[in-house]
Amino acid sequence: MNNYCLAAVGFCALLCGGISTATRAHADDATVTYKSLSPDLALEAAQAALKPCRADGFQVAVALVGRFGAAQVMLRDRFAGVPAPRTAGDKAWTALGFRANTSDLAKSIQNESLDAKLAVLPRVTMLAGALIIECGGTLLGAMGVSGAPGGDKDEKCARAGLDAIRDKLDF
Repeated sequence: MNNYCLAAVGFCALLCGGISTATRAHADDATVTYKSLSPDLALEAAQAALKPCRADGFQVAVALVGRFGAAQVMLRDRFAGVPAPRTAGDKAWTALGFRANTSDLAKSIQNESLDAKLAVLPRVTMLAGALIIECGGTLLGAMGVSGAPGGDKDEKCARAGLDAIRDKLDF
C-alpha cells in the first residue's frame, strides 16, 4: 500500500472515530441516569416505621413515595383510621414536592414565610409526619406516617423507618 492509501485509511479511521465519539456524547445528553429505592428497601423502611408506632399504641398508616411521587409502599395497621392511608400518602407527596420535611413546611406556614394558600392546593398536606429520603445529595423519595395523636409522633415513627435503612443506602 502506498503512502496515499495509508493516509486515506488513517483519515477515515480518524473521521469515523470522531463521529462515533460525537454520537456517543450526543446519546449521553439524551438520557438520564438516576438512583431510586428498591421495593425491598422501601418496604423495610415502612415496616420499621410501623413498629415504634405500634409499640406506643398508635395505629397508623405508612406511605412511601418514590422520587417521582408515585406510591411505592403503603402499609395500614389494622385499626388505623379511614383517612390515615390517604393522609400519609399526601404527606409524603408534599414532602417530596417541596423537598422538605412536612414539620418544617407547617412551621413555614405558621410563621408566614410560606403563603398559607399553598396548604389548600390538592394533595398538599402541611402536617408534620413526613420526611424526605435523601442521600448523597440525591432525592430518593419521601415517607409519610399518619394516625398517631400528633404529627410529632408520626414524624418520630417515620424517622425510625429511615434510620433503619440509612446504612443500606449505597452512597
